[in-house]
Amino acid sequence: MTSLLRQARRWAAQDPDSETRTELEGIIEGASLGFASAWQELHSRFDTRLEFGTAGLRGELGGGPNRMNRVLVAQAAGGLAAYVRTKQPDDASVVIGYDGRKNSEVFARDTAEIMAGAGVRAILLPRMLPTPLLAFAVRHLKASAGVMVTASHNPARDNGYKVYLGGADGGSQIVPPADGEIAAHIERVARHRIDQLPRSSAYEIAGDELVDEYVAATAAVAGELPEGVSLGVVYTPLHGVGLEVAERVLGAAGLPQPAVVAEQADPDPTFPTVAFPNPEEPGALDLAFVTAREVGAELVIANDPDADRLAVAIPDDTVEGGWRRLSGNEVGLLLGWAAAEEYAEGSRGRHARGALASSIVSSPGLAAIAEAWDVEYVETLTGFKWISRVPGLVYGYEEALGYLVNPEAVHDKDGISAATRFLSLALRWKAMGLTVADSIRRLGERIGFFESAQISIRVTDPGRIGATMARLRAAPPSQIGELKVAGVDDLAEDSETLPAADILRYRLVDGSRVMVRPSGTEPKLKAYLDVRGDTPEEAYARLAALDTAVRELLS
Repeated sequence: MTSLLRQARRWAAQDPDSETRTELEGIIEGASLGFASAWQELHSRFDTRLEFGTAGLRGELGGGPNRMNRVLVAQAAGGLAAYVRTKQPDDASVVIGYDGRKNSEVFARDTAEIMAGAGVRAILLPRMLPTPLLAFAVRHLKASAGVMVTASHNPARDNGYKVYLGGADGGSQIVPPADGEIAAHIERVARHRIDQLPRSSAYEIAGDELVDEYVAATAAVAGELPEGVSLGVVYTPLHGVGLEVAERVLGAAGLPQPAVVAEQADPDPTFPTVAFPNPEEPGALDLAFVTAREVGAELVIANDPDADRLAVAIPDDTVEGGWRRLSGNEVGLLLGWAAAEEYAEGSRGRHARGALASSIVSSPGLAAIAEAWDVEYVETLTGFKWISRVPGLVYGYEEALGYLVNPEAVHDKDGISAATRFLSLALRWKAMGLTVADSIRRLGERIGFFESAQISIRVTDPGRIGATMARLRAAPPSQIGELKVAGVDDLAEDSETLPAADILRYRLVDGSRVMVRPSGTEPKLKAYLDVRGDTPEEAYARLAALDTAVRELLS
């Protein structure tokens, strides 16, 4: 107990943030007086530290190594600086961006000062901007690496630290072995007080011309638009940083300017109008639907707070409120269809190899599109750190509302370029007398009607997740519901195409698919269900039956 108190006091003594330092000192005082809740809080903050991995760092704001704070960020910056200098001793450079969350700008400026103090050229973006613009900047400026301070669509109490690599990595997020090497440098830095890290104010502030370049590159994905066609659109950035750049891109592309949800237009780190700032969450788009009904809109689009994801909703009289959010797979397949068609019709000459890619938990429909249009299809592990690295990538997506439609400019998911592309398609479909719903049906008539669902089982005992995975491996089911299992793929070991991952994939005799894996961020066991039918009704019926059967299997 005494050693824990000493560790906490050492941490508080070096914390330059008066808020987290005072908070931690109060907990230390409570523990010194013997309060059990204070000891419990100290153990929560100091028994482990936020692990630096392929997603960088992400966690709740607060004092201690298992929280996001200025001490932890300084250690991460010092470790990353050491890493890039081992790779490029003489001309290492890092570009740094930040969103509108609490402490994002503070963490970004700390990073810039520590990079500059370590002899690394540090370039700070001019203001809070979307994550895709940082990914673009790493590539455009030919930087060694990039840092984006954001927790994306996490709850308001969180923040994070995403790292991108330049050079041969092309501005993609880090993957092994880079993550482990950076983590080792961070561990060495963390053995010393952060005030021993040299700092310098001699960092650069990127000019607005960088934003201009992103706007131009992103507007280009719209292509040629039909004349004389209008489209009523509502847009929400969900209290994030997407509005300014999104409006500029849509304007440069010649697309209709959307009606903006006024209550959610400005960055606000408290996200006051939503329970969770994630457009996938129930209720997150309710204000957008209110606005859509008021202005008579035909389409709703939403970015998450750092604008790397896109949600789309369409009018639907069969659901309460008259609006239905499309699934990530529905949007992903529509964008994939357009990409495959465009590549097949005119882009083959620009690519020695063209590929569509999606994560293994996304709809098999993209593979069907690739086959129908004679384009290569590549399956990857979840995350755009993998999708973005597919050779000859034309388009990639994953079902969690992430789409990469402009790989020549951004090697990450990008909610603004995806919105630009989707609106241009919707405009073309309208010129043909088609709605988005009509286009979904047309695609289904070509490749079959694919339907997907996700089951998340939250547990209080994390050990239950491992036990369930072990049970499924020890006694693989021969049947799920009334359908026999045609094959099982255990991805726990490396294969020719995929790195090892704790995932089980079941292929059923009717072509349906079930994938089971632990969540990487929460105490949940997740199952992904995919079916195909000759009609929407057949697909819905198959999905409902499979959902019931999988819940029984995992119970």
